Amino acid sequence: MNRGQRGKLAMATAALGIGLLSVTGCGYINPQQTSEQYAASDGTHTHLGALQLRNFIIIADGEDKPGRVIGAVYNTSSKDVVLTIKGAEGSQAQVPVKQKSHTLLNDSTAPAILSTAGAKPGSMAEVTISEDGTTQDATFKVPVLDGTIVDYKTYLPTPEPTASSTASPSETATSTETATPTPSSTSGH
Repeated sequence: MNRGQRGKLAMATAALGIGLLSVTGCGYINPQQTSEQYAASDGTHTHLGALQLRNFIIIADGEDKPGRVIGAVYNTSSKDVVLTIKGAEGSQAQVPVKQKSHTLLNDSTAPAILSTAGAKPGSMAEVTISEDGTTQDATFKVPVLDGTIVDYKTYLPTPEPTASSTASPSETATSTETATPTPSSTSGH
């Protein structure tokens, strides 16, 4: 091998070495995202004994408005439990969860509604959870979202009707009487 070929071989080896160093250096400096567990959704997750809470979110129109808690609760124990969710200003909701089963709060016919969300939409509200079979409880933060995202709009709690907005029986009877056709209005048909 002549002097020119040795020089080219040395430069090629050096370039290959620098290339390999730069490729492996990224993994050395930056942590691998796959080695860290995180909630890959809009909500948060936590554990409480045999209960696993996943994708927990509060859907509300405002900080002082009612908020519906959505997410999933998994019960890995061999007994039925009741999960209690405590929010701001003493608001709370209870969720029954069967043994070795799960409950989806999104599909529940009895939604978990807190009387106040406890935080503005776009921020985090602190909630405390407990389970009726133990004295354990856990506090964690849950995102509060509003109906801006179309998929969450259906979960906004509807306000309870007030006494002034409900019609009395006499008002209902009057409105049905006016809707009934009279014989004189149908005679031409």
